[in-house]
Amino acid sequence: MEVENIKSKTIELIDELKSTCQSYGMGNDGNEYKIITQMFLYKFLNDKFCHELKLIHPEFNNIENWEKEYDKFSEDDLFDLFDELSPDIPRLYPQHLITYLWNRQTDSEFDKLLDDTMVDIAEKNIDIFSTETTNNTRISIFEPLTIYVTDDSRRPAFARALIDKLIRFSFEEAFKQRYDFFASIFEYLIKDYNTAGGGKYAEYYTPHSIATIMAKLLVGDAKDLHNIECYDPSAGTGTLLMALAHQVGEDKCTIFSQDISQRSNKMLKLNLILNGLVSSLDHAIQGDTLVCPYHKSDDKMELRKFDYVVSNPPFKMDFSDTREAIADMSQRFWAGVPTVPKKKKESMAIYTCFIQHVINSLKDTGKGAIVVPTGFVTSKTGVEKKILQRIVDDHIVYGCISMPSNVFATTGTNVSVLFFDNSRKADKVVLIDASKMGEEYKDGNNQKRRLRKEEIDKIVNTFLNKKAIDDFSVTVSYDEIVEKKYSLAAGQYFDVKIEYVELTQEEFQQKMNEYTNKLQEYFKESNKLQIEIMEQLKKVKYE
Repeated sequence: MEVENIKSKTIELIDELKSTCQSYGMGNDGNEYKIITQMFLYKFLNDKFCHELKLIHPEFNNIENWEKEYDKFSEDDLFDLFDELSPDIPRLYPQHLITYLWNRQTDSEFDKLLDDTMVDIAEKNIDIFSTETTNNTRISIFEPLTIYVTDDSRRPAFARALIDKLIRFSFEEAFKQRYDFFASIFEYLIKDYNTAGGGKYAEYYTPHSIATIMAKLLVGDAKDLHNIECYDPSAGTGTLLMALAHQVGEDKCTIFSQDISQRSNKMLKLNLILNGLVSSLDHAIQGDTLVCPYHKSDDKMELRKFDYVVSNPPFKMDFSDTREAIADMSQRFWAGVPTVPKKKKESMAIYTCFIQHVINSLKDTGKGAIVVPTGFVTSKTGVEKKILQRIVDDHIVYGCISMPSNVFATTGTNVSVLFFDNSRKADKVVLIDASKMGEEYKDGNNQKRRLRKEEIDKIVNTFLNKKAIDDFSVTVSYDEIVEKKYSLAAGQYFDVKIEYVELTQEEFQQKMNEYTNKLQEYFKESNKLQIEIMEQLKKVKYE
């Protein structure tokens, strides 16, 4: 199969899994995403294992029902096989394969068989294919799924329907040809769970265009990269980290992450596996980054420092329950912590804490980028002002790009991206106003905007080359920023241009006459309107 055919078949599989969930009453159910993502991952890992098995035992390629031969393997045979497999390949026993389940569909308790199989795969691969919480609790790769069908009499049929969808085609050809399309498939896979129904984190799902820009500008033309450590303290489903890993090279970096959301952790896990970053699963932590940052230095006394740090944190959220605990960490949060609003607790500007955390997590030569509400870049008070003063006075910020509105799924919040360089070697700051870029499109009921490829290229080239373009970009000194009261808004540095047009005396008089006539018309309209209002008032008075 050609790559486009495999991609279309893969999308068809995802749609069929979603349709099955719909048929069994779980369309838009809170647990639907678990079923879809885990079934897809089970299929992906099953086919990847089968592909690697046939490389080690090429004779299986010529046997139609090779699974029967695999079922004859002794314990020693299995041990030898597993010893030859690379660490990022799951260890699947004969009873774990999809074909094995397919041949057992007549079992009356097929739902239990499917659930037990998923759990057994997870337990046998827990050392590599699992993530942790901040309390060091292991989160398995798979869990029972049929329990989410409330009518237990329908569970066996539901399990059969799922396996029926998985058996119809194979990813093995994609692995043989080394097609690299799973990163884009991941976005399709989870698109329905990054909408309004996806929870309070969904509106801050990062568009690919912004993730790409951040990665390209951070890494730039850096050469000879190796052993690079990348970190996101509000990782979500991992879009920013995947873009960064792709720019650095998946084989040259290790991914570290943390996010409070259980849903995001499950999807991040899938994203890491699909992008060939299985070794980073150990560093994908579920938990509250601000209260309990997991990634620490070897002596556990300080935050771990990274080469690259990216973040698209929630902008506003009620964290009043943990606010005092965070505020007590004055060394970490050197600009302070937002106060709790009396009426709208959910409007607490939590992103200001993440800005400080990102800067704290950079190596001496580290670079970082964070998405912030555009209003921040011209802040004049509070914690926001203190952060702006710090990053300008210490020469940490070296760029700011204001993005178009409506680039996120369900919010019209205008966003900008700040770029940090902890080496503090920059003598100029690049400011870009890309707010007028992008094309509008409709996504459901939402009016959205997306950057086109040529626009992404223009932003990247302008930034890297520090170009000054009329009404688009400027490069300014830190002293100039201080003079502008620490504003990082590009528009405040654009030159005001006045166009002069040569007129003859006759043309000038004609223009003046036109303006005079216009003014007289406006006065007449105004007087007429006043008379009408007075007449109406008289009528009301006499009535």
